[in-house]
Amino acid sequence: MADAKKKAREANKEAKALKRAQRKQTRQQLWQAFNMQRKQDKALVPIMLACVIGLGLLFFLIGLLFGGQWFMLIIGLMFGIMLAFYMFTRRLESSMYDRVSDQPGAGGWALENMRNGVGMVWHTKTAVAANREMDVVHRVVGNPGIVLVGEGDEKRLKPLMAQQKKRLTRVAGQHPIYEILAGEGEGRVPIKKLQREMMKLPRNLSKDEVAALAARVESMDNLAGGMAGLPKGPVPGNAKMSGMNRRARRAQQRNK
Repeated sequence: MADAKKKAREANKEAKALKRAQRKQTRQQLWQAFNMQRKQDKALVPIMLACVIGLGLLFFLIGLLFGGQWFMLIIGLMFGIMLAFYMFTRRLESSMYDRVSDQPGAGGWALENMRNGVGMVWHTKTAVAANREMDVVHRVVGNPGIVLVGEGDEKRLKPLMAQQKKRLTRVAGQHPIYEILAGEGEGRVPIKKLQREMMKLPRNLSKDEVAALAARVESMDNLAGGMAGLPKGPVPGNAKMSGMNRRARRAQQRNK
């Protein structure tokens, strides 16, 4: 009994140490990201200070009118810090999109970084189809259903997306399959707005339905991968099935 309690305490201690290390790493990463962003974005620090000071002052003035100005000042500063952090993350995200938007596969990067929210679930698989010209198709299974996102030349993407849609129709059933072209140009969704466009799609599936659909799609991928290793075409005419069976049995006996 004592050994079990000791092991439990050690496990709890290790878990706490791991959480502290993860929090420390997160703080370090945020600090590095902040330093990089403020060097590139000269307006970042003034905007963040304006958020903190502005909301602090506003709440202080409200407190003067109704009493408790110092308490309201603290509340205002807390909300100001939250707003400043939100502005930092938004400007950092916008800066990252500007850097990668003209790079191949930028749409896949944006889709992989979609956040699961309240009632929102996304299962992303990038580059499910591609060609030599670097045109790619990404697939997302989520609350809207199945979404195919293409990057590249529209004419070359059409057969790739049509092939994927044909495969997915077998497992999608009545669930819709949407198609989006990502990039700059008429009829396309800019990379920076791709996540927002995904969020605008109707929520046709519940969380459990998304999980079930994603599992069926993944099974289809696994089956296609397993079949890819089999030789294609008919069995050669000089290969008799009886001989092939005897060789298979002998191989099994040797492996026993």
